[in-house]
Amino acid sequence: MPRYLERHLQALIGSLGQLYRQRMNTLLTALVIGVSLALPASLLLGLTTLRQATAAWDGDARLTAYLKADLPDAEASALAGKLRKDLAGQADVTLIDRAQALAEFERSSGLGEALALLGENPLPAALVVTPQAPADEATLARLAERLHALPQVDDVQSDLDWVRRLNALLELGKRTLWAFAGLLGAGVVLVTGNTIRLAIFNRRAEIEITKLIGGTDAFIRRPFLYWGLLQGLTGGLVAVLLLVAVNAGLAGPVRTLAGLYGSALRLATPGLFGSLGLLLLGGGLGLAGAALAVGRHLREIEPT
Repeated sequence: MPRYLERHLQALIGSLGQLYRQRMNTLLTALVIGVSLALPASLLLGLTTLRQATAAWDGDARLTAYLKADLPDAEASALAGKLRKDLAGQADVTLIDRAQALAEFERSSGLGEALALLGENPLPAALVVTPQAPADEATLARLAERLHALPQVDDVQSDLDWVRRLNALLELGKRTLWAFAGLLGAGVVLVTGNTIRLAIFNRRAEIEITKLIGGTDAFIRRPFLYWGLLQGLTGGLVAVLLLVAVNAGLAGPVRTLAGLYGSALRLATPGLFGSLGLLLLGGGLGLAGAALAVGRHLREIEPT
């Protein structure tokens, strides 16, 4: 084995021994790093799950035209028939008359007894226009303008309006999340650096003796860098385990909730590459913290 690799192997084994001898401190540091990595990762997986849900809803674009409240049912039916002819091959038109609207509202709200006290049906009839092919925003806008121009129509709403608002909120949440993750990443670097700084001070005499007998800064620095790397990798492993535990705890309730809405939505998981990414990220942050601490404090220690 080349001497260079042998020295690296010795530094790695020595760092493992140091971590084992200080296993309680190692565990606490790994937990801090793991939580710092798992928190933004879990939020990112939540945003990914919501994006998957809204991506499925985007394909079900519909327009709902609410007719004037005083429009007779016969005129509403005639208007629906006329639109079916005008939009043949472009969109399907479904009429929900006032009685159907009231029955559906009672079923979904559970306010049947309260509505019965009103004495009359307060809900208007509605026309649901569903494009026969996936429609973009421009096509929906043209359909909405066409429906707005009808004198019998009081208001037009797109089922995608709230999805677009949700997507805008998700984008804002994603950018906020990255900023939050950057702050937590900086915290991981500082935690690792502080741990290495304490280790350097505790081994000050050993470092001075090593320099007296000709040890180079690179030789002294090597085990501390491996120490930071191993701490970061351990913290990354803790983060992966935390994500697995959170996913196992939430998968059942999310599956039940999705089933109630007739959806096959499932929680996003980090997967193999995501888990490896967390391990590498933890190791990289730990190595960066160790490099900063060693580079700053090793220069301050000179043989006296």
